[in-house]
Amino acid sequence: MSVGIIDGNVAGSYIISATLTPAATATVTAAEQTFTAASTGLNLGLAALRVGDFVTINPPSMTAGVGLSGQRVSAAGTLAMTFVNPTAGSLTAPSGLYIIKVDRPERQVAATVISA
Repeated sequence: MSVGIIDGNVAGSYIISATLTPAATATVTAAEQTFTAASTGLNLGLAALRVGDFVTINPPSMTAGVGLSGQRVSAAGTLAMTFVNPTAGSLTAPSGLYIIKVDRPERQVAATVISA
């Protein structure tokens, strides 16, 4: 038996994947990079992204010194990822298959209150 809100205001939750090749991140910086369906070989999962979707990303591996510090849908069909590099040299996040969880809120607007 469940108690409380099961899915709340989430209209749908999806798992998609995309093969991504991030560019190098310059020394001591955080830089946002964008990936679209066209830039990833017409990945239909990315094409379905909408502004307002909440995304969580699982990279294929980790590279010492460079990290994924944020992600968002910056425009329809466009995944934006912010990589941070606090080291003294340029570093590149790993290329490969990224697993992306997409939570789509009802009415494309996140709730401002929680009610039972």
